[in-house]
Amino acid sequence: STLSSIPMSGYLIEDKVISYNACAAQMFFFTFLGTAECYLLALMAYDRYAAVCKPLHYTTMMTTSVCARLAIGCYVIGFLNASIQTGDTFCLSFCESNVIHHFFCDIPAVMTLTCSGKHISELILVLISSFNVFFALFVILISYLLIFITILKMHSAEGYQKALSTCGSHLIAVSLFYGTVIIMYLQPGSSHSMDTDKIASVFYTMVIPMLNPMVYSLRNKEVNSAFKKVVKKAKRSLGLLF
Repeated sequence: STLSSIPMSGYLIEDKVISYNACAAQMFFFTFLGTAECYLLALMAYDRYAAVCKPLHYTTMMTTSVCARLAIGCYVIGFLNASIQTGDTFCLSFCESNVIHHFFCDIPAVMTLTCSGKHISELILVLISSFNVFFALFVILISYLLIFITILKMHSAEGYQKALSTCGSHLIAVSLFYGTVIIMYLQPGSSHSMDTDKIASVFYTMVIPMLNPMVYSLRNKEVNSAFKKVVKKAKRSLGLLF
């Protein structure tokens, strides 16, 4: 069977049909990588906690082997979550419309097509997503609480600036990512608006990944300096025009 959706390649070849198995694969990899990113952001917060609060012990706390094990753990959790969520969604019966009101096979969008009871599946989606999001957010909030306490104890302006520059880009990425994820997955299906979901999903599938390199690279002094030069040149050009 086939489902009518618009996979990314469809925008180039104008093919709006995706097979049942391809839709399941797309959902699996999207959920797998999204969950892994959720926990990697928490891991990055812990890394910043170690850098700011335990600078003398940082090299022993965040060794290469520790970082590798933590990163692998993030992907293992992502794999398990994706397996459960995808299996739970595609165990449902689809006997009505095969048109997905979305531009990819996302779990809430596919669930709306089922003609069988989906209350248990929706409950599983909300419970597992809530645990993943709030556990990772808990780690992030505790890490930043300890970081801000450490910053308040500092008595040098240079220390303040260094600590804030270490955390600023990560806080921006966390706000953008978790804001859209909470809108998408932590609400019951009855309150879902597909149009709102599509707008939110554009942010975490396209906008945020495009912004991440810019957000993180602005910490780099050379990139920051180059960015300021571009802004100055743009101002001069505008001044000459007007």
